[in-house]
Order: sequence, then structure tokens, then C-alpha cells
Amino acid sequence: MSGFNQGEIVTGIYKTGKYIAEFVEERPAGMLVRVLAVLKHPLQGDLHHPKDAEVGFFHERRALSYREGAVIPKQMVKKYEGEVPEYKVSLKEALGKMRAELESDDSAFADMSLRNIEALEQDYFK
Repeated sequence: MSGFNQGEIVTGIYKTGKYIAEFVEERPAGMLVRVLAVLKHPLQGDLHHPKDAEVGFFHERRALSYREGAVIPKQMVKKYEGEVPEYKVSLKEALGKMRAELESDDSAFADMSLRNIEALEQDYFK
């Protein structure tokens, strides 16, 4: 058993993003959750070569959407204590934190990531 009740608020790390979510159910592959807010926006680029700009294809990585379901490995799901921010506000804050970190980095990875973030912002907040 997971130790979580349906509807309980949890945090979960999915790929390189971190989310506040509602626990739905335990599945053989992990915990099914529904996203409520973004704590950390996913890193840009290739997941198998983190922070490397010299890859075949530099991926644009989107945050999971509001109420999107995701199956997250059991060890990556923890109980959440605190207020749940509004999704768009949390997304804007998480993207802003990532932007600030990347702006203080003069690497090719940071430059490519900032270009992706500008495109994502246009799409997210149109």
C-alpha cells in the first residue's frame, strides 16, 4: 500500500520537474497523480545528457498541465504540507526561477534553454 488516501495532496518528481498533485491511486508502475501546481519546471534539452548543448536534438520540455495525470515512481511521491498555489501562478514562478538561474550561466546549454523558455512563455501565457 502507498500510505496515501485518494485526494491527498502530494509532491512528485516527474522526469526533471517537480509538482504539487492530488493522489489518485497506486498502480503497478507507480503512483497516479493529477497535477495541481508546478514547483520546479523541467530542464530543457536531452534527459540523457543533462546540461549538454552538444546533442542531436535539444528538446523543449514542457511542464505537465493543470489536472494532467502522471504515473510517478513511488519513491518520488511525498506528502505535501502547505497551501496549493494556483497553477498558472506556480508555473510562472517556476519558470522565473529557472530563467534567473540560466541568466547567470554563460554556457551554450543556458543560451539554448533560455530560447526554449521564451517560446514556452509565449505559449503558456498567451
